Amino acid sequence: MTNLLETMLADRGWLLGDGATGTNLFNLGLEAGEAPELWNFDEPGKIKALYEGAIYAGSDIFLTNTFGGNASRLKLHGLEKRVHEVNKVAAEIGREAVDASGRQVIVAGSMGPTGEIMQPVGTLSHADAVEMFEEQARGLVDGGADVLWVETISAPEEFAAAAEAIGRVGAPWVGTMSFDTAGRTMMGLTSVNMVEMVDGLDHAPIAFGANCGVGASDLLRTVLGFSSTKTKRPIVAKGNAGIPKYVDGHIHYDGTPELMAEYALLARDAGAMIIGGCCGTMPVHLEKMRAALENTAPRPRPDLEAITQALGGFSSPEDGTEAKSAIAPRERRRRRSQA
Repeated sequence: MTNLLETMLADRGWLLGDGATGTNLFNLGLEAGEAPELWNFDEPGKIKALYEGAIYAGSDIFLTNTFGGNASRLKLHGLEKRVHEVNKVAAEIGREAVDASGRQVIVAGSMGPTGEIMQPVGTLSHADAVEMFEEQARGLVDGGADVLWVETISAPEEFAAAAEAIGRVGAPWVGTMSFDTAGRTMMGLTSVNMVEMVDGLDHAPIAFGANCGVGASDLLRTVLGFSSTKTKRPIVAKGNAGIPKYVDGHIHYDGTPELMAEYALLARDAGAMIIGGCCGTMPVHLEKMRAALENTAPRPRPDLEAITQALGGFSSPEDGTEAKSAIAPRERRRRRSQA
């Protein structure tokens, strides 16, 4: 594997990531409860369309349709014996989409959490977690992924297991966690804790950061926490497109393309170098984000009040990295352009 990610980061000040996998697949006809990974075999044209949506919207990186591609998650759909195949095929479709585009775009092999709780709290051992992640990683590498991308992790033990597994494979990687509980991960990590953890890994990621979580405002507060440590590693910001709302039997995210464009600029100004979207983010959002990043010069580092004014308030008054915050909770948000 050539380390295309580091090469592109060295050439440019920022890279645009992709958007949502689930939201876009549901728009293509995926049914609730259906395994998205099964579409790598049954609907390869739609998976290619998913990737092309990001590529032609201007993304420099997109994630493969393998978020639940480990043995633990695939077992729920009777696919646990096809881990290598599931991941290899998804990466191959990605390579095909990039080759056809004529653009230089990074195929990132998505690796989500196992869905199990690790010892000593839960039953999943470190050795078993490493084995699961290694099996998935080898499939993605064999399919042609440029980089592996561990995402939406909550527990430091699981992040460390993924790091060890990818180290065995010898692949470059990126790792993000989800800070969705008062500015912390579900297992209690703050942004500063994550920086300390990443620095202590034997096979550390090229870049690290946050994805998903509660909303764009909260995620940017986490990015400020990362950058406040003066870390030298590139920071990733992949926030949701607004807040989910249940409308006519479906989940919709209320973030407009204009809101996500402002989020992208704030993420860059806060210190992120890889900027994308998560749940609810579609190609129309990515197009606006790309245009904003290309056409707006870097601005001063935002403070919490600037984030609030642009995107709305935070879901909690604290994120674990400060004694107290006076910023209003989300219900008092003042964002003028969200719909």
